[in-house]
Amino acid sequence: MKIGGFKVGEYAFKEEGKKKHLVFDCASCVYHASISDDRVCMYHVLYALNEIDADVIVLSEVYERIYDEKQTLILKEIVKLIQKFSMEAPWSYNNLVNPQYLKDEGVVSARHKMIVTITHDLIAYDPLGAYFACLREINREKETFSSSGPDYKAGSAIYLKTLLYIKSAFEECELIKQTKKFLTELKEMPEFKEIYRALFEAQIKPAFIGSRLVFREEEGMELLDEYLVKNSTVQIFSHPNQTQNLYFINPPEYTLSPEKYFVLSKAKEIVSGYTPGKASLSTVAKSREYFERLYRSTIMEIAQQHNISLNKKEIVELSEIVARYSVGYGILEILLSDRKLTDIYLDSPIGQTPLYVMHSDFDQCLTNVLYTEREASALITKLRAMSARPFDEVHPVLDFDLPELETRVAAIGPPLAPDGVAFAFRLHKITPWTLPQFIDVKYLNPLAAGFISFLIDNQATMLVTGSRGSGKTSLLSACILEIPKNTRIIVQEDTLEIPVEYMKKVGFNIQRLKTRSPISVSKTEVEVEPEEALRTALRLGNSALVIGEVRSKEARTLYEAMRIGAAGNVVIGTIHADSAYAVWDRVVNDLEVPTTSFKATDIVVTARPIRFYGSLKSNRRVVEITEIRKHWIEEPAREGGLLDLMRYSAKEDNLELLEDNLKESELFDKISRISGQTLEEMWKDIRMRAESKRYLVEMKNKHDIPELLEADTASMANDKLMLLREKQIREFGKVNYDEILEQWKKWLNDKIIPRLIKK
Repeated sequence: MKIGGFKVGEYAFKEEGKKKHLVFDCASCVYHASISDDRVCMYHVLYALNEIDADVIVLSEVYERIYDEKQTLILKEIVKLIQKFSMEAPWSYNNLVNPQYLKDEGVVSARHKMIVTITHDLIAYDPLGAYFACLREINREKETFSSSGPDYKAGSAIYLKTLLYIKSAFEECELIKQTKKFLTELKEMPEFKEIYRALFEAQIKPAFIGSRLVFREEEGMELLDEYLVKNSTVQIFSHPNQTQNLYFINPPEYTLSPEKYFVLSKAKEIVSGYTPGKASLSTVAKSREYFERLYRSTIMEIAQQHNISLNKKEIVELSEIVARYSVGYGILEILLSDRKLTDIYLDSPIGQTPLYVMHSDFDQCLTNVLYTEREASALITKLRAMSARPFDEVHPVLDFDLPELETRVAAIGPPLAPDGVAFAFRLHKITPWTLPQFIDVKYLNPLAAGFISFLIDNQATMLVTGSRGSGKTSLLSACILEIPKNTRIIVQEDTLEIPVEYMKKVGFNIQRLKTRSPISVSKTEVEVEPEEALRTALRLGNSALVIGEVRSKEARTLYEAMRIGAAGNVVIGTIHADSAYAVWDRVVNDLEVPTTSFKATDIVVTARPIRFYGSLKSNRRVVEITEIRKHWIEEPAREGGLLDLMRYSAKEDNLELLEDNLKESELFDKISRISGQTLEEMWKDIRMRAESKRYLVEMKNKHDIPELLEADTASMANDKLMLLREKQIREFGKVNYDEILEQWKKWLNDKIIPRLIKK
């Protein structure tokens, strides 16, 4: 169709996250695909908005220019103004003259032409030009009016009234309001293009990338942190009017030159249709490295063919980008590589609001990433293929581990999620937390760390409890590092959160068992039920037993093993509850474990997020270390079965030892009978461990070497302490804990710290 001599560009309508997108195919358009730089482009967009209502405008060629809702609303106001003028016809004869006083047809024709130009012709291409043409005509007519006789003035009054009405109609539009504000900040009048560019600055991204980034620069925003993730800048802001911080990411693919966008698009197009020889991509090229090599060679060829200058570094960067959006996880891959994040959430309907994240330093943050339904659909397809599990209305839950990203993803869809597909990603810490690291962030104090280490070394059965996000699994990982390396460890998980592979690398003898996920609706025969896996674990020989989370029927099997001593060593695990009493209530009443079996638990460690003085920021803390005593029958709280050994004080921000309660402890008597240590010797052992971990933190902060608290060094330091103790036992038959500690500190200062400083 031709309008005014121009062919209107083809456009399509689609809906993303309940937002209506008007997408123009500008690949073969001879005009510049930019509302601010091309009058014809402005005309095409306004013409389309006259036909179709939209929330977002997209001009698509090798890259896309995206005009957001505010910018689209400005354009829609201009369309409504054009429609208003068309209905009211301000160019009609009665709006131009008073026939009683003005008979000059030449004046009437000139006025008619001017009004038509302003309200019909020019407005569709250049609404600012139309507005300023109106202002000039008002000034010209006022000058003529002031120097003319009474007859002309009487005839001119109607024309001036029409012009002023048109001016008033323009000034009700946001475009003119913003322009006036813009002009007050400048000393001289700029070209209209500069004003359009300021008001219609489009977001540019490659056409094959779905996600859109939303940047906001508002008064009062404060930059809290800035760092790089995969060559992408991450900025954390606080907002004066929002309770959550803002997480802004700016990947390089959103700021490339048009030439590089062209190369990226061509490379993706070529490789997507390429099949190497007799083998298929699905069998030969599953590795990311393969595709990146393939894209590098393709990008070099395209650049040479089109005389585009690219150096080796640029070619590598472009190959990584296009691989990320073809065989990778798109912009999610960058977020999943930010190990300061613990969780990423995409709520339904996808595309309506930005995704949000949980940051280890800044809690919940709203991001500037708008994911799309198209990307969500592609991700579901990828997850279905990798997991070999269904995901549909009959099976609306898909729970799967992404080992290459150390992440667990849970996807839900209709009918469970009536507004559409949604995702939750849990990022696992690649290296396990250590007790010294927890001391460093005040999660617990040195004495508590020493106490936990002592209990694990003495084969106590321990449950770590707390709400989601309280750090249960992280503390469980730190507890595993306190198990002597000469002990075999069996770890059972339904979601792979404990960094077992890393623990193997630092010397632990550890075997992982993967069981059926508790939230998955789709069950497969290859998945093993938790209780069956636990029975298998108990047949794997004398091993320490670690249960990622006690959830359901496996609890009975676990407690049966603990009662008869079949586990053969320390047993530790996590469970959702908020106190030792709540653990008993859940284990006995919900999971149907007999009360007598529950008594096999020695210690419950409770963690909880603390909000000091009602602050919006949560601080994770261990709040109780509770002994489960044995001489009670029905209800532990009423019969004195729960003995708090350490309790948290928010006022002091400290986990305090309850010395009076220690006198009633049955656990210390049990350990004394097994180990032969006196109570005094046991506390010397605990305080030695506590001081060693405190000293690690002190040296880390003194020399600024965070590696000192990481799992490889911290476990090595713990091993050394135990070896020095073992040496004294062999040589003297007893232990001088003060002497061991001094020897250990000398070893640390002479051997370990200098090596780490040199790095």
